[in-house]
Amino acid sequence: MKSGIGMLYRKIETVIEEHIKSDSKKILLIDGARQVGKTYIIRYVGKKIFKNFIEINMVEDSLGNRLFESTKTVEDFYLQVSMLAGNKMGKKSDTLIFIDEIQAYPHLLTLLKFLSQDGKFTFIASGSLLGVTLSQTTSIPMGSIRKIRMFPLDFEEFLCANGMNEIVISAMQKKFENLESLDESMHNRMMDLFRKYLLVGGLPDAVNSYISERNIQSVREIQSEIHEYYAADASKYDDENKLKIRRVYDLIPSNMENKKKRIVAKNIENKSGKRFSDYQDEFEYLISAGIALNVQAISNPVFPLIESTGKNLLKLYLNDVGILTGILYGRLASVTKALPGPKILSTFATESVPNANAAIACAPPTLKILRTPHSWAA
Repeated sequence: MKSGIGMLYRKIETVIEEHIKSDSKKILLIDGARQVGKTYIIRYVGKKIFKNFIEINMVEDSLGNRLFESTKTVEDFYLQVSMLAGNKMGKKSDTLIFIDEIQAYPHLLTLLKFLSQDGKFTFIASGSLLGVTLSQTTSIPMGSIRKIRMFPLDFEEFLCANGMNEIVISAMQKKFENLESLDESMHNRMMDLFRKYLLVGGLPDAVNSYISERNIQSVREIQSEIHEYYAADASKYDDENKLKIRRVYDLIPSNMENKKKRIVAKNIENKSGKRFSDYQDEFEYLISAGIALNVQAISNPVFPLIESTGKNLLKLYLNDVGILTGILYGRLASVTKALPGPKILSTFATESVPNANAAIACAPPTLKILRTPHSWAA
């Protein structure tokens, strides 16, 4: 487990490495919102394992030479790659081709199937708003890809970034499993780090800024900029409903102040008589884009939870708790003194749980400490 400024430990690293070393014929597709660290971790793993690492950013291509704009066949794809990095095109065992920001050219998602079948090289792809792009793609190569969503750092990864190692985390896990309390000094240390996590969140740039500068203003500037990116993404691909999508996204922080902390349909357009079902597409859009996390209500909290999922009740959370505290508290570092209050701390803790659970699927077994369902009893 390694961490530090620039190189943050990410649980998904193990998933990526195991997949590309396996005999799987499926191409790994990493989905996620902007600025969660997709490109960095893929580049790190790719360069570590493969002699030849070829990275192609399709957004940059779409703004430049547009080499891949009309690429529809495997042969044409290889030709375009050879124009960029022909000297690195070895064989499958030593060459990884990384297709970044693949959503810029939706037809390449279909082409992944044929690249996988050809088997000449090893491939990996990533993008933002892939959930939206896939839903609009006529031919989805689901049998040829393995899609995994990446999230901001969860609390355990934040601990690693702040010097906690696997030995300490494993020791705390054993305490938890044995229903034993931590000693007071360790408890206080963990609570201090948890409060800082509520401020800093898990966006890699924000975490690295905090580690290097310990300056909350620098952290807030990063969070504010990324929040604006997300707000723009919230209405980027749907002209017909973009105002409603943006409105739903902008309402998420204020929903956290409500007693039930869930969406009230009539508040979206300030129209009485509106129901949850009237905005189903807008909710799905935000969730598919990865900039909002959903938690559904259940009528009867028994296993399996999905069978008692409420159809008309939904909670939406921002995908990063640091963005939420940034919106509500701005640059006030003194908010750490307010956080221990039951009402305030519980509000942000509620926001942080979906963030932790979202990333837990990528955790190695020794790090799966938090296990809470994405549901609540209605």
